[in-house]
Amino acid sequence: MKRWMGMPVAALVLTACVTINVYFPAAEAKEAAKQFVEKVIGDEAQPRASDQNDDGNDSGGMASALPALRFDPLMLIGIAPAYAQGKPDITIKTPAIQAIQARMESRFDASLRAGFDSGALGFTSDGLVVVRDAGKLGLKDRVAVNQAVADDNRDRKAVYREVAVANGHPEWEAQIRGVFAKQWIASARSGWWYQSGGAWKQK
Repeated sequence: MKRWMGMPVAALVLTACVTINVYFPAAEAKEAAKQFVEKVIGDEAQPRASDQNDDGNDSGGMASALPALRFDPLMLIGIAPAYAQGKPDITIKTPAIQAIQARMESRFDASLRAGFDSGALGFTSDGLVVVRDAGKLGLKDRVAVNQAVADDNRDRKAVYREVAVANGHPEWEAQIRGVFAKQWIASARSGWWYQSGGAWKQK
């Protein structure tokens, strides 16, 4: 009887031994976000790595190059988890994502860039765009700019979702959005505004 009672425990241990842990590929997501964002904003010179420290999220130092240490509670009882093999990647080359990117690029040049240059618009800390100071917009431009901001935020939310789904992990949407939010700020041009710690700051 004792031998049979021990079988469920053995089965549980065996199952735990072959558990595959899929970790969010943060470095690859950051590179994909950089490609996407810089395509939308344009080809102007990017800010120095040292300028990206203002949001407190990207030091550009050696720490970012070090692999993250992974701990699994099963290790406490001598069970080593298996990890997904192969080089992780984040793709942004699907038709849906590229269609969104094209719309955002066109809209940025036509309607949003002037707003950022004037200080009327700003990047939020959650990856969106807002009218920060409507007083810097001409009366005749306000309706069009507000509509462009609404359309752009709809596309932004859609692309964060699409990137997660396209890479087979819809549950990564919040993490994808966080990576993109940091990249919009990192890629902001000199003089543009962005949110950090609940306050507005200027590049």
